[in-house]
Amino acid sequence: MLFRLQIRSIVDSICRAKFHEKGRKNVAERLELSRTVANSSSNSNSKDIGHSRFEGKVTTSMSLQEQIINALHLGERDRASNLLSNLSRQNVILRANDFDHILDYCARTPDPLFVLETWRVMEENKIGMNKRRHTFIIQALTKAGYLEEAFNWLSFLGGSDHTKPCLLMYNVFLNGCARTGSMAYAKLCLDLMEGQLIGKSEATYLELLKLAFGHNNVSAVHEIWKEFTKYYNPTLISLSKFIRCFARLGDLKSACEALQHMVNLAFEGSSVVNKSSKGQFNKSRLDISISSNKQFMYDTSRCLGGLLLETEKGCRGSLCPADNQRNDSGFDCQETQSGGFKMLKRDSRKILLMTVLRWSFSHVIYACAHSRKSNLAGQLLQQMHSLGLEPFSHTYDGYARAVIYDKGVIDGIKVVRAMIDMNLKPRSATMTILSMRCSRILELDLAEDLLDHIVETPHLHPFNALLVACNVMDQPERAVRVLTKMKEMKLKLNIITYELLFSLFGNVNAPYEKGSMLSQEDTAKRINAIEMDMVKNGVPHSPQSIRNLLIAFGAEGMLKELLHYLRKVEKEFYLRNTYPAASIYNTVLQSLVQEKESHIAIKIFKNMKLRDIPLNGATYNIMIDCCSILRCVKSGAAIISMMLRDGFVPQTCNYTAFIKILVANEAFDEALRILDQAITDGIQQDLLLYNTILLEAYMKGRIDIIELIVERMHQAKIQPDPSTCCYVFSAYVNNDFLNTAMEALQVLSMRMISEDENILQESKSKFEEDFILAEDPEGESRIIDFFKDSHENLAAAMLNLRWCAIAGSSISWLPDESLWARRLSSSYCQRVGRS
Repeated sequence: MLFRLQIRSIVDSICRAKFHEKGRKNVAERLELSRTVANSSSNSNSKDIGHSRFEGKVTTSMSLQEQIINALHLGERDRASNLLSNLSRQNVILRANDFDHILDYCARTPDPLFVLETWRVMEENKIGMNKRRHTFIIQALTKAGYLEEAFNWLSFLGGSDHTKPCLLMYNVFLNGCARTGSMAYAKLCLDLMEGQLIGKSEATYLELLKLAFGHNNVSAVHEIWKEFTKYYNPTLISLSKFIRCFARLGDLKSACEALQHMVNLAFEGSSVVNKSSKGQFNKSRLDISISSNKQFMYDTSRCLGGLLLETEKGCRGSLCPADNQRNDSGFDCQETQSGGFKMLKRDSRKILLMTVLRWSFSHVIYACAHSRKSNLAGQLLQQMHSLGLEPFSHTYDGYARAVIYDKGVIDGIKVVRAMIDMNLKPRSATMTILSMRCSRILELDLAEDLLDHIVETPHLHPFNALLVACNVMDQPERAVRVLTKMKEMKLKLNIITYELLFSLFGNVNAPYEKGSMLSQEDTAKRINAIEMDMVKNGVPHSPQSIRNLLIAFGAEGMLKELLHYLRKVEKEFYLRNTYPAASIYNTVLQSLVQEKESHIAIKIFKNMKLRDIPLNGATYNIMIDCCSILRCVKSGAAIISMMLRDGFVPQTCNYTAFIKILVANEAFDEALRILDQAITDGIQQDLLLYNTILLEAYMKGRIDIIELIVERMHQAKIQPDPSTCCYVFSAYVNNDFLNTAMEALQVLSMRMISEDENILQESKSKFEEDFILAEDPEGESRIIDFFKDSHENLAAAMLNLRWCAIAGSSISWLPDESLWARRLSSSYCQRVGRS
């Protein structure tokens, strides 16, 4: 009696709460499916529903069962409930079989609401339950996600011997745990099984495997594998599931070992894998190594063109069986003329075996892609051919990805082109990866061409990646084509796309020219069009999109619009009870400082302090730059002090900005003292720091400071750049020291190439005759080609040396032997040492 009361309590709570809500919620989905099934089936077929699993004479109750199931198919739950009541009110003796079809249907659908309604009718009619019917109820509950109710049902059933749960019920429940990813209920189930002395079957372990895989728990997968192989000899199906889990979770070594066992099992023709007395697998004929001292050099053309079953002799003894061996797996293995093997099908029932093997190989090859082991992927693909396993197109995609990730874009393109030549269509996902990789290495033509091949379920990622590359390479014309293609494919833009659009099209003249009235008007139209499209697609601004928009206004010198938009942003953030990020304010401050609107910048900075907006190091650096415009050393020192109080340690950029203020006020001695302090504090010296002092010293005609800084750079092994050469050369020329200017230019150009004398001697033999001293008219053109390869300093140094040679100076590749360099070393070395 207590048992029945507890069950009824569960039923009532389910019917009043979750089940009623859940059942009604899913009616629309089931109704749509039911209509499809009903329209595609004939009347006779629909009548056969009641005879799918049970045989016997057609009775009135059987006819009612069919009507109930058809009503459920059509989503007519009220009619189904009325029919169920009519079934219980018949003047005949009802048997349990009169409800089996309904319970079975509810278990497969699932329909937890109606399965309990059916059970309640059976209880009212005192119809006994058996384990099979309880299993239907548990399956309906678990498939619908009601694990708590299903577990309670299992627990109550354990109180009676004749209804004691069987292993199938527990496996059904564990399947529900795997579906929902519930580790907690799975543990409760295992504890209950242990308490009831219920063992585990192969299905039990496979359900636990699904659960561990769903949680990405590779260690749990290993534990399940260890216990499973302790009690069971794996079958092909179970091995395939473990291979998939190991491969997906990145355990390539375990996946390959399981694949070895699978192939060994297939060729032995038995249903198990033999183990030694120690519980270890016997040595198989396979030898798939995870890593090898000798790199596997894979012939892509032979692999991708090799749907033939032959392979080279080098594969013998790896995945192939012994010579001319006939086995019980349903295949004949014959040696080919090339020394390899081919497999001939003898039994069509072995198609399943072939399919399982092919998919298992595919899973491991995809794991090779994620592990960047293209050589192993190629070896596995070749060995599939040697076994007569024709790879899926999907398998070739996995190999292509492995090559792309491991060897790069060019090799990946070769594989894809070979696939196309074989009439194998690469998957859009593979083309997406390849296009994104091309964008990353700035191969824009290839990336754009690959976009045309992404036709199935295209995503925004490759298009956004190409827009990023267009932004880096400053190619807005190409970006327009990409955007047009996105519109044609009806791709919905996301916030990342709009962030890039503001960066690409937000300004017209910048950075090449200052904004004009026409360019500013055009900029306003562009920004308005982008924002209108954002509103149309329901995409709100992000901090980065706002920042890019403000950068566009600042680059065009549209300060009025810049400040207006800042106030608009502040208002929106205020309404949300938050505040704009410091990066947004920094963007505005930077634009104001560049336009020398220092007073407005100071006002905004004070407001930031009053509102307690968190500042960062970049904010303080911008304000120190602002003080350099005012040439106010006192204000710069105050900013540094404020920065220290707020817990920020000054960086190289902060020292550079403050030194800029000092040298602008001709306080060179103080600037050198600050420089020494920065070095003492462990600040990394850079070229910009020294060039800042050189620029002001050149403008003030302070040759002594220039020579001191040049020597300090040489002692610190900081190579000059074209700006350094320009400041030093121009300073000497302005003071009519022409010979010294030429000598200094030559020394600094040599140091631009290298500070190492050995490298300079190598450069002499490489560049002097063909570039610097070349008498043909193409000499300078060859030097300019170095700019195209991003060797700006080398190209500028060689041009300087060539001009020195044309001016009549002899070129010496020992700069430290120059009289000018030796004078600087002797005159300033003591001062540098003291510094």
